[in-house]
Amino acid sequence: MAITRFSIVTLVIFVLSITFVIRPVKIRIRDKRIPINLTTAPILAIAILWASQCLGPTQIRDGIVGTEGVKPYNILILFFSLAYMAITLDISGVLQAAAFWVSNKGGTNGRKLYFYFYVMLTLLSVCLGNDPIILSGTVFLIYYTRGVDLEPFPWLMAEFASANTASMVLVVGNPTNVVVCEGFGINFAAFTLYTILIFLACNVVCYFALAFQFRDVKYIPRQMKPIEKFDVQAAIRDPVSACVGSALLFSCIVVIMVTSFFKVDVWEIALPFAAAKFIFDLAWDYYRYTRPKPSSTGEAKSDLEVSPDDTDFNMQRAMTMQSTVGRRSTFASSGPASMTESQTLQDSSPKGNWLQRTKDAVYIPLALRFPVFFTALPRLPFALVPFAFSQFILIEALSHQGWIEVFGHWLSRASHGQIHPTVWLIGVLGVILCNVAGTNIGATILLTKIVRAAALPAHTTRAAGVSLALASNIGAVSATFSASLAGLLWKTILKQKQDEIAADEAEKAALAKRKGQEVPPGAFEFAQRLSIKQGDFARWNVLPLLVMTVVGLAVVSAEMAVLY
Repeated sequence: MAITRFSIVTLVIFVLSITFVIRPVKIRIRDKRIPINLTTAPILAIAILWASQCLGPTQIRDGIVGTEGVKPYNILILFFSLAYMAITLDISGVLQAAAFWVSNKGGTNGRKLYFYFYVMLTLLSVCLGNDPIILSGTVFLIYYTRGVDLEPFPWLMAEFASANTASMVLVVGNPTNVVVCEGFGINFAAFTLYTILIFLACNVVCYFALAFQFRDVKYIPRQMKPIEKFDVQAAIRDPVSACVGSALLFSCIVVIMVTSFFKVDVWEIALPFAAAKFIFDLAWDYYRYTRPKPSSTGEAKSDLEVSPDDTDFNMQRAMTMQSTVGRRSTFASSGPASMTESQTLQDSSPKGNWLQRTKDAVYIPLALRFPVFFTALPRLPFALVPFAFSQFILIEALSHQGWIEVFGHWLSRASHGQIHPTVWLIGVLGVILCNVAGTNIGATILLTKIVRAAALPAHTTRAAGVSLALASNIGAVSATFSASLAGLLWKTILKQKQDEIAADEAEKAALAKRKGQEVPPGAFEFAQRLSIKQGDFARWNVLPLLVMTVVGLAVVSAEMAVLY
């Protein structure tokens, strides 16, 4: 297909949309400032391309339904299904219990503790995927490092790197893995066999790169302050939900691996398991919080009727509800465990307009009756759905205008159809495009289409798929937050917790002033440490990404040399 003026316009608009995703701006129109960012830039680009006749309804439909075996809706349904199961599992306290166990094992040895946390986050990410660990692990590490007076940055960077490296092991670990398997016709079990050695090599060299970078005692102290050991069992707030959630998630992963031999779409497996967990959550909460409870007078009363002083009945619901009704969290068990339900509701009393009060009057009673679901619901990243679909549509526009064929021809000429040049070309390009092609999902779909258009030999195409699986996962550990959905989630969580901790410190400072006390020095210092700039993120990721890229692609080449 010949390149026309429509093709050039399409490519320019695509590049501009990615630029504004990476570097958001605000445009003043009259008295309003309109943001051009992650949410608006891709949608605006689609609107411009449609108005200029560079794409039509067919490309929009293909961007949602998919083409050539790559189905965007399949990927997003899988993503949200697994995210819901992982988040509700975290609400039960399983991840916090694992973190407490690791903390107890590490003791006061900072280096040992850093290594133990890295291994724990790696193992959890292998089982749960990167996004659930980013959602849950980031919050825990923020409060953990604050509580034991540690510099949070090294621990957060280790969490981010380990989660995005370990996600390459299972197909369900990262949405990009599903794109690779569908686009290159790789069986899910075979995918794990290809990536397990690559993961081990990358994970080990990544740890040593991080340990080298953060070798200074100001980052990781040799000896930490003595801390009391955590009660691991007490961290599991709901043993029944923990058991059911673990069983459903594990069963879901196993069934997905088995059914991959029969060409079943992953959403057809993941969605029923997520629905089963959703039904269980509603039923279990309804049972727990409406069944009669014996009172001190011998009369039966339900959980919804207990008084604010009945802390034993209210404690677990308050712990579960803390993120639903807006109560600022405190470190470990000192805060949520001591809250009663009435305190939780008092902190979230409606202060807005009549519409907001009406909404709260409906929302809060439901949230109290079904706390697990209403705690998980706001933690699901729904805002990323339009962004993801927009990227699929924009790539379909590039394909429609002939760019995929052009890029495929360039790849064919550069690699000469040989395995090892293709492995390194796709691997390096994949890491780069994660930063400039609209997250690793956009980069993976784009390169998948380019490899298919290049019409390479079958074994070279398979090698390209394995190389792309590596690049799409470690590519998140890169220069921009927008290199992955995990990066965008991570940055959002850090900003939210920074604001919450700063507000908490401001409240303490105001209280101290009212009592005539001095505000302690460095009161707002920890909140400021959570402000991680784009440049710092890129600078500290350079070494881990470099060693993982070189070592990982070397392992891919070695595997292909043995197989072919």
